[in-house]
Amino acid sequence: MNKESIRIANCSGFYGDKLAVAREMVEGGPIDVLTGDYLAELTMTILYGQKMKRGDDHGYVGTFIKQFRDVAELTEEKGIKIVTNAGGLNPSSMASAIEDIVKELNLDLKVAFIDGDDLMPRINDFFEEGEKLINIDKNKPLDTYDKKPITANAYLGAWGIKEALDNGADVVICPRVTDAAVVIGPAAWKYNWSRDQYDELAGALAAGHIIECGAQATGGNYSFFQEVPSFDNIGYPIAEIYEDGSFVITKHENTGGLVSVGTVTAQLLYEIGSPAYLNPDVIGHFDTLKITQESENRVLVTNNRGSSPTKTHKACINLAGGYRNGMELLLTGLDIEEKASLIIDQIFKSVGGQDQFDKVDIQLHRTDKENAKSNEEAQAFLRIDVMSSNPDLVGRLFNAKIIELALANFPGWTGRSGVVPNGAFIEYWPALVDSKYIKEYMHLDGKTVEIIPTSQLDFENKYYQKEPYKIKEIEISETKNEYFGKLFGTRSGDKGGCANLGVWAKDEDAYAFLYEFLSVDKLKDLLPDLSKYKIDRYDLPNIYSLNFYIHGILQEGVSSSTRMDGQAKSLGEYLRSKKIDIPNQLVG
Repeated sequence: MNKESIRIANCSGFYGDKLAVAREMVEGGPIDVLTGDYLAELTMTILYGQKMKRGDDHGYVGTFIKQFRDVAELTEEKGIKIVTNAGGLNPSSMASAIEDIVKELNLDLKVAFIDGDDLMPRINDFFEEGEKLINIDKNKPLDTYDKKPITANAYLGAWGIKEALDNGADVVICPRVTDAAVVIGPAAWKYNWSRDQYDELAGALAAGHIIECGAQATGGNYSFFQEVPSFDNIGYPIAEIYEDGSFVITKHENTGGLVSVGTVTAQLLYEIGSPAYLNPDVIGHFDTLKITQESENRVLVTNNRGSSPTKTHKACINLAGGYRNGMELLLTGLDIEEKASLIIDQIFKSVGGQDQFDKVDIQLHRTDKENAKSNEEAQAFLRIDVMSSNPDLVGRLFNAKIIELALANFPGWTGRSGVVPNGAFIEYWPALVDSKYIKEYMHLDGKTVEIIPTSQLDFENKYYQKEPYKIKEIEISETKNEYFGKLFGTRSGDKGGCANLGVWAKDEDAYAFLYEFLSVDKLKDLLPDLSKYKIDRYDLPNIYSLNFYIHGILQEGVSSSTRMDGQAKSLGEYLRSKKIDIPNQLVG
């Protein structure tokens, strides 16, 4: 496809991603924009802790400073723009640190920063004006909740980024913007899209969502990982976005990994709910787009459709949840249930009972095997978590009381300390705030420009209605009992206290079977530990996919979750390990 495009490369999918990728993306081939996504709900609390310990001039992603220093001269030489949300809780201080490096290296780079996402100074004003910041998962108002917020940040959109680039910025430091905003902004700048070019914006939104998690779009965490030629020097994703909003996902040549319809579909399904993907700039309809393999390691995405954005902004609010502690005990061999009951009873008698804690969570995981072939195969483990607003109740004394029982309780006593999180924890509180309260500003060269949200401007309201999709009918005569993952791929992840589980088929026949087979009830049959949760199913027949949204499975969010997999990353592979009866014609 020999159309003009803007090549946007992402060098980071999370705070802690491979530092060398920034330079690899700049040196590896032609790109126009280098982006980095560092923020998650949990990351905001990490940055808050940093700010409390080190002072008000901190609270940003310090590792990005190292990456910038490493690529600054090359980006100036090659004319590459940099857009990142590494500003975190303190974009102005990060911008100052970046400007210091620019001066030190004697470069001619303009640095802009965006702010206005921080809602903490105005929360009480919101309450007085009737803005209750209701938890969108639990339908509870924040103003009546007993735990207090420590951070509150609105997810800003892309127009502040476009404004900065329009004014000549070379580096744009963002705070808590939507993950896709760092891609939408540069694309809108390149083509000078208007606020109501919703189909084009929806394309950039989809592209941003696909590349935001780095190597997850290029073979990382991929169900059919055997298809990936090599994981050595895995290439990170590049989105080549065209003026009509269509785009190609690719990677630099001579890098490992894989860009295929499967890897792109998997990432498109990651951490979503409804196929109508909400964003303050546009609603992208993921059940309309088309994904095709253009050539090796080049996947084309077309037919992106968009609608007017909602009149609210999502806010990431983190509350001081309290304190937690716990321990894992290994139980071996016979009488596992009785051993667990004995130690649980003795632990809580020794510490004064369970009722004194705000929350007690006890999980017995029967990982033991009958007639085990190794010591480890004979072991189950008992996990105990306790939480309280009183740090003394869940402090070192709690662990000491358990250790005291080591020679006076069940046979084969073995404990594992340091496995269960301890210390202060955070509760995640997702809420919506009326966009009229959003005050976003772009700062560059001593000039400040206010960015008005699209929903507060006078644009005609548009909503795209997708066309009906007829599901193919297949005849099932004989079946074979086979692993679900033999035929279907999955991708799962956290959405605050909820989780999503995306499932996709590789062709129309397999999807026709999946569509009829995997109802919510059937999912609960296959994964019985999900039976107590409310689950929504969404259909994306255009990409042969289903998405399940599981309410409340992660409790109050990643920091406070007592699940072994607190981010639900393994949920999809759990499903793929189940055996089902699959039509013979699909198994091959």
